[in-house]
Amino acid sequence: MIYVLAALLPPIGLLFNGQPFSAIFNVVLIVFCAIFGLVFHVLLLVPSAHAVIAVHMKREQRRHREVVEAIRRHGPPPGYSRY
Repeated sequence: MIYVLAALLPPIGLLFNGQPFSAIFNVVLIVFCAIFGLVFHVLLLVPSAHAVIAVHMKREQRRHREVVEAIRRHGPPPGYSRY
């Protein structure tokens, strides 16, 4: 659901995902791309692509942090060899 919101309303999707600085940057990006997107139409997709990629990266970072915390709490998985 957050991906749909990030694709359709990029700054709001970033805000809901907890990324206020990315949302501000995305607003600037929207203004820039709206001006130059009249000539180069593909630029109109850049703000949405930025928001979707930023949301994906933040979710992957959270997932990685959860795995690291689980390993710290419970130890490595069975059969894991460090060497």
